[in-house]
Amino acid sequence: MAKNTIHNPPPFDTIEAATQGDVTAINAILRHYYGYIAALSTRPLYDDFGQLHMVVDEDIRRRLETKLITRILKFKIA
Repeated sequence: MAKNTIHNPPPFDTIEAATQGDVTAINAILRHYYGYIAALSTRPLYDDFGQLHMVVDEDIRRRLETKLITRILKFKIA
């Protein structure tokens, strides 16, 4: 059974700095969501012997990271 966990969001100062284009802050947010992005990017892969392996599709992972960065830079704090 999966355990529900609540993760704290990145600090407000980090989010605010990221929306202004601070590369360090953007990287901190990407690190925060790395596990979630990797889980969304996981795909089944069968080897030569028919064994199933779950692997992270790097193309999908990069696309999701790019979308997150784009949304961060468009985000407006009122």
